Amino acid sequence: MFRRRWYILFTALLISAAAAEASRRATDGLPIVRNISEMAEDSYGLPGFSHITIAGSIMHGFKEVEVWHQTLGPGAGTPIHRHSCEEIFVVLEGSGTLYLASNSHLKHPGTPQHFPFSSNSTFHIPVDNAHQVVNTNQDQHLKFLVVISKPPMKLFVYDDWFVPHIAAKLLFPVFWDEKSYQTPQVNDEL
Repeated sequence: MFRRRWYILFTALLISAAAAEASRRATDGLPIVRNISEMAEDSYGLPGFSHITIAGSIMHGFKEVEVWHQTLGPGAGTPIHRHSCEEIFVVLEGSGTLYLASNSHLKHPGTPQHFPFSSNSTFHIPVDNAHQVVNTNQDQHLKFLVVISKPPMKLFVYDDWFVPHIAAKLLFPVFWDEKSYQTPQVNDEL
């Protein structure tokens, strides 16, 4: 019995030390200053969409936030979705509409409010509020930065605003984290 407890404690200490070292090394070698135009961009097969992970939890080892650069082509939009983290948008170019169901805490998202926005706008999405961002400008791409808290996020996608929460499709890992999840990750939370 004593040997088993010692083994469990020793194994836990080794895993903890390995996780701390992996966490420390995760951002080692990542340049402090990087040029976004030199970073990998991908559409993940989604028409009118492109994504760059500037600072990612899985990809780069950041713990508290992720930062993305995303582009939506004319008429393109995100799916209706929600996640259990805060999200902040900074609009760099273009214009569009934020659809936000602030009553998402009912059995389904419900009818969303419409919030038009343009370049130099910023908006935030409260935790678990279903939302959708659409480029309503038919002549210009919509480019924005996204900052999320508590990465990596689990995304719940809805076919429409009245789909019950229990029928939302879980998307985890999100497209841009899939490659990183092909290698085993160490949980280093306390």
